[in-house]
Amino acid sequence: MDFQLSEEQKALRESVRDFARKVVAPVIAEHYENKTFPYEIVREMGRMGLFGLPFSEDAGGMGGDYFTLSLALEELARIDSSVAITLEAAVSLGAMPIYRFGTAEQKARWLPKLIAGEALAGFGLTEPGCGSDAGGTQTRAVLDESTNEWVINGAKAFITNSGTDITSLVTVTAVTGMKADGSKEISTIIVPSGTPGFHVQPGYSKVGWCASDTHELAFDDCRVPAGNLLGERGRGFAQFLRILDEGRIAIAALSVGLAQGCVDESLKYAGERHAFGQPIGNYQAIQFKIADMEMRAHLARLAYYEAASRMIAGVGFKRQAAIAKLFASEAAVDNAREATQVHGGYGFMNEFAVGRFWRDSKILEIGEGTSEVQRMIIARDLGL
Repeated sequence: MDFQLSEEQKALRESVRDFARKVVAPVIAEHYENKTFPYEIVREMGRMGLFGLPFSEDAGGMGGDYFTLSLALEELARIDSSVAITLEAAVSLGAMPIYRFGTAEQKARWLPKLIAGEALAGFGLTEPGCGSDAGGTQTRAVLDESTNEWVINGAKAFITNSGTDITSLVTVTAVTGMKADGSKEISTIIVPSGTPGFHVQPGYSKVGWCASDTHELAFDDCRVPAGNLLGERGRGFAQFLRILDEGRIAIAALSVGLAQGCVDESLKYAGERHAFGQPIGNYQAIQFKIADMEMRAHLARLAYYEAASRMIAGVGFKRQAAIAKLFASEAAVDNAREATQVHGGYGFMNEFAVGRFWRDSKILEIGEGTSEVQRMIIARDLGL
């Protein structure tokens, strides 16, 4: 298995790396502290074509794949995770369900602006009382045959990109009936922003990802046309499981970026900070910490490379995606902790990037499937 990047992939990686260092790095700390959404960065990412990376040229995309998207996410997260998760959620969770399961009409209406980065979409799966138990969905949608509309009632929690000024829609899972075996029939429905009865609650006060957009959503007799059903009725849960399998590769790449960013910052600081008459990088205790950090980032990168390569090849990748997401997210948390330790008291200050990395890392073990869920997926795939 060859994990060498092509010249085109190397060029993309360098382009995003340069953008992250020159455009994102100088302004993101202020956005983070003020909890403001970086619209100017999003617009520039749109102009670069980053939102269109994994979509076909026929759909208006760049003709790439999930691996090229993952390379971009890794480079963004080396500088900041709020920007990286905005791109990841916009592509993997926002546009991809419509690209995978939408009708020709739905694609024509929604995809052009989503792929161009001119609009964002949210992924309404998680609910306040369900969390990892996505099959426990309580939100309901009833088809009013007199008006040919879905009437939606319920709530969703922790939904990224759901309340920005450029959010155009959210896709939501809802119970639309019962199956013959007594289980819930779960379907996916497109709800455009501004629809009466669709309420975006105030943004959360978060520990990390403070420059990204996250809200709870409420649906109170929210009516949308029957044609807003996304994919087959009753296949919503299966559709979202596929989207999550793919998204875990992207989150693994984002986690690797944060883990590598911790190495970058620690190397720089270890050369600048002096203690007892010499740079702290001369001390074996610091050298071993940074060596272990580099090892974790390297192995996590290989894990998501393999998962992405299997996905692109069209072979089973569920277990590999779960392994990559699990290992990379835990590597990110470990590296953020050690990078903070290398920086000492300065690592606890928000003016240093590692303070932001530390705050951002923990959610990586929770979002898009907790570490416990990843272990369940791996165990089940092994036949346990």
